[in-house]
Amino acid sequence: MAQVLEFKLPDLGEGLTEAEIVRWLVQVGDVVAVDQPVVEVETAKAMVEVPCPYGGVVTARFGEEGTELPVGAPLITVAVGAPASGADTTAPAGSRTPARPAGNAAEEPEASEGSGNVLVGYGTGAPPARRPRVRPQPPGTTTPPPASGSAPAAPAQDTHLAAPAGGTRVGGDAPVNGDGPVNGDGPVPVISPLVRRLARENGLDLRELTGSGPDGLILRADVEYALRAAAAQGGRTTAPQPEPQARVAAQPAAPAKAPASTALGGGTRVPLKGVRGAVADKLSRSRREIPDATCWVDADATELMRARAAMNAAGGPKISLLALLARICTAALARYPELNSTVDLAAREVVRLDHVHLGFAAQTERGLVVPVVRDAHARDAEGLTAEFARLTEAARAGTLTPGELTGGTFTLNNYGVFGVDGSTPIINHPEAAMLGVGRIVPKPWVHEGELAVRQVVQLSLTFDHRVCDGGTAGGFLRYVADCVEQPAVLLRTL
Repeated sequence: MAQVLEFKLPDLGEGLTEAEIVRWLVQVGDVVAVDQPVVEVETAKAMVEVPCPYGGVVTARFGEEGTELPVGAPLITVAVGAPASGADTTAPAGSRTPARPAGNAAEEPEASEGSGNVLVGYGTGAPPARRPRVRPQPPGTTTPPPASGSAPAAPAQDTHLAAPAGGTRVGGDAPVNGDGPVNGDGPVPVISPLVRRLARENGLDLRELTGSGPDGLILRADVEYALRAAAAQGGRTTAPQPEPQARVAAQPAAPAKAPASTALGGGTRVPLKGVRGAVADKLSRSRREIPDATCWVDADATELMRARAAMNAAGGPKISLLALLARICTAALARYPELNSTVDLAAREVVRLDHVHLGFAAQTERGLVVPVVRDAHARDAEGLTAEFARLTEAARAGTLTPGELTGGTFTLNNYGVFGVDGSTPIINHPEAAMLGVGRIVPKPWVHEGELAVRQVVQLSLTFDHRVCDGGTAGGFLRYVADCVEQPAVLLRTL
């Protein structure tokens, strides 16, 4: 008898909690092999093809192209082994597998801990508990009755519904609070800041709502329904609500737009999601957690530019300026290892790292990404040039893997390519420092006691003041500037 296994959206890498379905690579009824890619998803960091760990016949897909799913949400179900007599393995796309009897819970092939399904090479730590996200369906939608002789089907659910941390999917029969509005003296059952903000901006009292989520949780769909009902009744924001189960099944014909803020008036709203959302979250966390400070210095880069020109004139692969700056950074970090570290808040310890995994900022059509050159301290200028070129091309094509976008220990940001002289970089959490490099331009400079026109660059170092004091940061930056002005200084460390 065939066994139907459910494959959930796996942990795609450090810090990734959701992904958007870009393209399905299989159809319902297709036969898939173990580790065959079944869907292409876009995370906040890269495009990824997700392989299925089971071999068999695809019986269902969850989520249409363009749908955003949280890690742990069902992706597909696969019938493994010989099909049961009379079983239909060609169910319509998007259908769900029949509900399993409670007594068979021990037979389910789901893990009780960790992220369950993961891509090889990316950790399996237990993900944070997530509430299911329910998207309403069109009014009047009903669940078709089960076929004669088959197990009763689970209530109609949205394909966005995520499984809870324990691995059990919450269906339409999840417990809901149908006893009326929340007690005015008790806590409001809302965990989403977006839901709270949406209600606050529109003057909606959440205590007047009955949540349709598990245990009476108030969802965004509940707030949007109440706002639509209030608009239909002349702006009253405490409009009556439908029964919770009906509200779960209700979905507008088109996605509802977030109401314009009464304080800001009209305008275009751009969702903070994907790469932009990931950047916003990471930089906000950096500002909240890291007491950073910035120091900067102007340096005469004339000799560095001459050295690079001489290297490239000697034949062989061309050496990029970014590779030379990276080589200078790794040499400086060997002298000042405090800046190649991270802070363990739980243990109240500074962890100095043995390897330099150098991130570098790359601007792409999808936004700013920071690919990571592994073991940059062990690479020469040619090796660094080749790796920078490979990662930059992959970034522009959107094919970087999660492993190529995570695990950095220090970041080099060459914002001079945008034609600006200086900046105060924000540290790429959880790193301890970032070096910013401005444009190299001819400027008046005192050279050997005389005024001359030299190629000048501004270098900025933002550092975590918990890992070191200004003396260490200043020493690091001064050493970098010395190497830029006199590249022969690097010979001491080669």
